Amino acid sequence: MLQRAREAYAAIGGRATPFYGIAAALALALPLVVGALTGHAAQGAMIALGAYLVALRAPEGPYGARARNLASAVLVVAVGATIGGNLSGHTWLAVAVVPPVVALGSVFPWIGPTAGLAVLLTAVRPSTGDVLYGGFLELLGGLLASALLLAPWPARRLRPLRGALSEAADAVAGLLDAVAQDVGEQRTEALDEVAVADPGLAAVTRRPDWEEARRAASRALTNARATYGFYRSGRGREEPTRPERLIDALSRIMHETVALHSLMDAARRRPPGREWEMEARVAVAALAARLRLLAGAVAAPDGGPLGDADSAAVRRLGRQIEAIRRAGLAGEEDLVSAALLVQIRRSVERISGGIESARRVVSGGLRIGFGPPRLPTAPQRISVLERFGTAVRTRSPGFRQAMRVLVTAAVAMALAAALHLPHGQWLTITAALGLRATYDETVTHLIQRVGGTVLGSVIAALLLALAPGQLAAALILFVFAVIAFTLRSVNFGYWMLFGTPVFLMLLDFSMPSNWTAAGERIILVVGGGVLAFLATRLLWPTGHAERLPAQLGQLLTVHADLVRATAAVVEGDAERLPHDKVVAAEQAVEAVTDSRNRLENERVPDTERIARLDDVISAARGVRDHLIAVARMARQDVEDVGPAPEILDRVADHLEETHDLLSAPEPADADLPPLRERLDDDFADLDAHLAKLARRRRAEIKEGVSTDEYTPLRHAVLQVSGTRYALRSLRKDVDDLVTQCLAAAPPSPGRRT
Repeated sequence: MLQRAREAYAAIGGRATPFYGIAAALALALPLVVGALTGHAAQGAMIALGAYLVALRAPEGPYGARARNLASAVLVVAVGATIGGNLSGHTWLAVAVVPPVVALGSVFPWIGPTAGLAVLLTAVRPSTGDVLYGGFLELLGGLLASALLLAPWPARRLRPLRGALSEAADAVAGLLDAVAQDVGEQRTEALDEVAVADPGLAAVTRRPDWEEARRAASRALTNARATYGFYRSGRGREEPTRPERLIDALSRIMHETVALHSLMDAARRRPPGREWEMEARVAVAALAARLRLLAGAVAAPDGGPLGDADSAAVRRLGRQIEAIRRAGLAGEEDLVSAALLVQIRRSVERISGGIESARRVVSGGLRIGFGPPRLPTAPQRISVLERFGTAVRTRSPGFRQAMRVLVTAAVAMALAAALHLPHGQWLTITAALGLRATYDETVTHLIQRVGGTVLGSVIAALLLALAPGQLAAALILFVFAVIAFTLRSVNFGYWMLFGTPVFLMLLDFSMPSNWTAAGERIILVVGGGVLAFLATRLLWPTGHAERLPAQLGQLLTVHADLVRATAAVVEGDAERLPHDKVVAAEQAVEAVTDSRNRLENERVPDTERIARLDDVISAARGVRDHLIAVARMARQDVEDVGPAPEILDRVADHLEETHDLLSAPEPADADLPPLRERLDDDFADLDAHLAKLARRRRAEIKEGVSTDEYTPLRHAVLQVSGTRYALRSLRKDVDDLVTQCLAAAPPSPGRRT
């Protein structure tokens, strides 16, 4: 347990936020100072309480999103304070009302813990007789906190967008670095065995992991699109803005890099020699460096160096591969291998062209129209009652967590009411807000919450006893609030350590407490921690394992759709892969990843199932990347693509049949044959087709067609030679995906495993 506590308090969850700390501290301290100077300390404390509850929302992201988040928080605080005021003096009525509010906050992020705290803290105050006035004062505090937190909006309006775009460019550059490090045979075992304490140094010295870099680039681009969505001014312009053009350029670069990675894997398995590998490694690394220059220029308000418009390393690689291509046409080298290297050259050149497009966008400045934020709209709204009915019927993890919070809060409030505990709200706050979705998360959170609260209560009691008056107490609270809100995102334990004195001094500002009250609070916090721990052990399993069949089925379905979309691109019926289908595949993988991580955080993790889910996730990502590579290598003017579309259709059929098998209430009479066996004949036809194209291409050259002339036959050789390896790798990953999905899905009452 001591080691667990050490790890909990040593964990770093994010960066310090000094502006957030100063703004929140001012919102709390100003009403207290004014109230102390004017003799209205109680009213000042109520305004400060409203500011505290709104500041807890910790707004992040673009200022449009922050404004919407804070506006909902102000509304929640005002309504919650009004409800709590009506409950003041009615203890058992509060027991019936507060737990459902707290449970709703665990389900709906826009409510969060703010509503429960507003109702609870107002309900435990002595009745003032003017409920609306109290709610109005807390509303004023919420508006004050919102105004201070949004104060930098005009001057720093584009900073979140610049940060998101810069991170996206840097993440795509990291993906290029991962490709460069994978070119050729490199032995890094000796370096990998060296212990590096500094994570920043480890990132430089260690070989980049392709899967990790791929996930980082995808997340960064998704975040950049979401961030830009809040900046749309709603003017109805149809042409893309500069940020949109930059995001599109980075997306094209990422997808082309995925295709390049697949081509590099194929090239390593075939002749000719490896002289081109060093040039390829240098060229790709140079492209990554150029992209990082753009990332720095985007992040800097005044811009920065953009690098050259051309790359000598890319030109050298092009010359070397051109020599190999001519040797292949002359019969001195394998023509298919030479065609594969030509695809690599074209891919590198397209990446270079994408970086040049991004460079032109950045050089012109990321200007964007000023206007009200454009709120995201849901494509299909589902009623609250329908969502509630679905959650109850399926006993979803969210519903189970809400019921767990409801029962825990009700038990805590009933105990406090029955025993007439003077500070019983601390029992409820710790018990209900300490629960997390998994056992491991709950234990870590309780260690941080209970430990920080106990130490913070002692500090608060000492400060309240030593403070000479209300004005000095307000100034001390300001200092602690700055530290608490600044470190809140760093570690929750630090927040509880410095935030507890703030909270206690705020509650006791007009009526200071004593050491006895501090001791009672410490006992109640420990008791609340015990209740939360018992709840996470005794109340219902989380249900994440039961969701796996549906999640794995969805993963198979969306990847089957992506396969069919790729077949349409190869056949020439579509120009490119639909972005929404790629995103749907990524989201399905992330949903399985989330369930996998939650299973790992259970009290007794199912290590075998977790290992199978790791294989599912890896195989699904490989399937997606191979499909992107095939689509990027397809050309509209190819006259004969061979059996590639039929192979893709069979792959999609296999994934859909596996989904049917996974979701069937009764076991199938026969096992699903491996995709490898089903596609043996098709791949034999593909090899024969490629050999036929190579012979026709040589014959075309002998008939006098220039080797540099772009003919449909030349395009066909390039495309089929490039997609051949990607399709074989796709077949392997699909077989792995299907096998591990069937093994990872938990048994159901009518299904054998």
